Amino acid sequence: MDQKAAEQKPRISTLGQIGLQQFAPYLMNRIMGRYNATLRDDLRKQELTVAQVRALAVLSVTDGVTVNDLSVYTVIEQSTMSRTLDALEAQGLVRREAPENDSRVRKVFLTDDGRAEFNRAWPAMHVAFEAMFEGIGDAEYAALIATLQKMLGNIRLHDI
Repeated sequence: MDQKAAEQKPRISTLGQIGLQQFAPYLMNRIMGRYNATLRDDLRKQELTVAQVRALAVLSVTDGVTVNDLSVYTVIEQSTMSRTLDALEAQGLVRREAPENDSRVRKVFLTDDGRAEFNRAWPAMHVAFEAMFEGIGDAEYAALIATLQKMLGNIRLHDI
């Protein structure tokens, strides 16, 4: 590569140059790790895992989704989601059904007991959510959500 080409090639910053406290993926992982740890402690009392409550939460808003879509919504690998759904189904909190037109697909539905279990988990989730946004105004929150939605649009692999 000649000198002129080398000068035109953009230089990639190092993580050390950016710094952990300025590297958004690091901060997002720290935030979600702390949020999940807080929930994990509260959910143990209900004998639920964070993955199980994520599934119940999504189904409380978007019931009857496919297992694949539920994996995307919950950000849980499909193999882990299958085990999670096995446990939730054994507890009577969800049911899986094959649509009439495609027996290869399974849709997941929240049962009445599942909705009640999620409703018991929701207060702890909401308290952790509120604590995370303490001192952050409505405009800041709206700007954050808009930015996160743009970021997700930039990187997502699925339409959901």
